[in-house]
Amino acid sequence: MLSHLYRSFAIWVSPTFPRKVMAAKDLVENTIASNKIAIFSKSYCPYCKRAKALLTSEFPEETTEILELDERGDGSEIQDYLLQKTGQRTVPNIFINQKHIGGCDSVVGLKEQDKQLLSPELGNLYV
Repeated sequence: MLSHLYRSFAIWVSPTFPRKVMAAKDLVENTIASNKIAIFSKSYCPYCKRAKALLTSEFPEETTEILELDERGDGSEIQDYLLQKTGQRTVPNIFINQKHIGGCDSVVGLKEQDKQLLSPELGNLYV
C-alpha cells in the first residue's frame, strides 16, 4: 500500500509528468478517433480476451485497434487518462465510433440478450 502511494506521489512531482499525461491523452484520443473499434486491454486479462474475441469475430471487417496496456511503458498513464475520460479504470475499456461502450460485461450482456450490440448512432453494428 505504501509503495503504491509513494509511486503515485513520485509520478505527480515528476518534472516529466505533464508531458506523459498529454502524450497519453493524445494517444488515447487519436486511437479512438482513428478506429471504428478501440479496445484498451491487458494481455493476461480473461475479460479482455473475451471482449476482443467477440468484437473481432463479430466484426472482422471493421478497423479495430487494440492497445495492450501491460505491454507498454505508458500503460499506467493511459489507464489513468481513461479513468478521467470515462470514469472506468478497469479493462477492457471499449470505444466504438468514438463512443464509450464500457467493458466486457456491457458487450457480452447485450449479445446474450440477443439485442443490438450497439445503438444505431454507433454505426449500426449488430450481433
